Amino acid sequence: MAFNFDQRIDRRHSDSRKWHKYAGQDILPLWVADTDFRSPECIIEAIKNRADHGVFGYGEHPDGLIDVAVQRFASRYQWHVDPAWIVLLPGVVSGLNLSVRAFTAADETTIAPTPIYPPFRSAAKLAERAQLNLPLTLQDSRWVIDLAAAEGQMRGKEKLLMLCNPQNPGGTVYRRDELQAQLAFAQQHDLIVCSDEIHCDLLLEPGVQHIPFASLNEDAAQRSITLLSPSKSYNIAGLGASMAIIPNPELRARFNRVRQGIVPSVDILALVAAEAAWRDGEAWLEAQLSYLRSNRDWLVEQVNALPGLEMASPEATYLGWIDASALSVASPALYFEKHGLGFSPGRDFGDDNFVRFNFGCTRATLKDAVARLQNAVAARA
Repeated sequence: MAFNFDQRIDRRHSDSRKWHKYAGQDILPLWVADTDFRSPECIIEAIKNRADHGVFGYGEHPDGLIDVAVQRFASRYQWHVDPAWIVLLPGVVSGLNLSVRAFTAADETTIAPTPIYPPFRSAAKLAERAQLNLPLTLQDSRWVIDLAAAEGQMRGKEKLLMLCNPQNPGGTVYRRDELQAQLAFAQQHDLIVCSDEIHCDLLLEPGVQHIPFASLNEDAAQRSITLLSPSKSYNIAGLGASMAIIPNPELRARFNRVRQGIVPSVDILALVAAEAAWRDGEAWLEAQLSYLRSNRDWLVEQVNALPGLEMASPEATYLGWIDASALSVASPALYFEKHGLGFSPGRDFGDDNFVRFNFGCTRATLKDAVARLQNAVAARA
């Protein structure tokens, strides 16, 4: 079956948060992590079929989604998940916030790499928890966590290690030995681990494999909360169907206790969409990955040909982390905005020298963006 990722879908006059940000301005929105691709027909048809039923009362336990999720994790990752471990959520961000509140007290500390997806940072801030940031360093063109940087900074109040794999914004897919080092660090300091693995299906680098942190061994499973969703992979983030997988019954009870009365159940149409995505969307996903891989390769080549910019090739996601420090502008994001490019500011992730470029767009949009980027750099010459 052929899929047309070059199809232009006008989102400017829809309810798109991404496109509304720059309404009325000649600025390409390349920031928030949703794509401009039409979701697969299997999802659209599943939603239509459920809508035709015509009654949208309170939903019951979604056995179909749970079953397909368990089968998927076993076949793709050799990770055998008990359905009882799964807690459904209306978004991974709520899972990050619940983890901070459930597994740290007011005087305790979270640990997170930096740069990192902004909700990792805000989850600690909103809960009024301290956060120790461990730097990501560029090694062999891959952004990896410098665990040694924690030496001398640990105070015994650290309780929660927050990981992101594949890494956002760097695009790194952690190898088994790197995950084992993270586990050893957690064991050494008696940490609970919250692992955001929402981009696990968006692997671009040939031969790279996603390994769930909780699948390493029984100890990893018993100290972990894994956050997952089909939302990024199938462009259904606005529907909000996610899950936390928590093998340890005590941790799961604490998580659910904090969630009670605050975080709602998942929308019934979102559950239908998620099940359809994981059950029937594989061919579409593979075609999208091929398109994104081509976008990535061309973008990396173009960016690295420009003076003042550097970009390591992301192993996963559709997000490019661009170092603009050599461009010598006060705020790269604001500078590029003036040249018609709406990137995510690096300061939101922890480093204002960078911008994040969403290349989950049509080739025509990508070419327009690169032309604007070239003009912006030329204006600094």
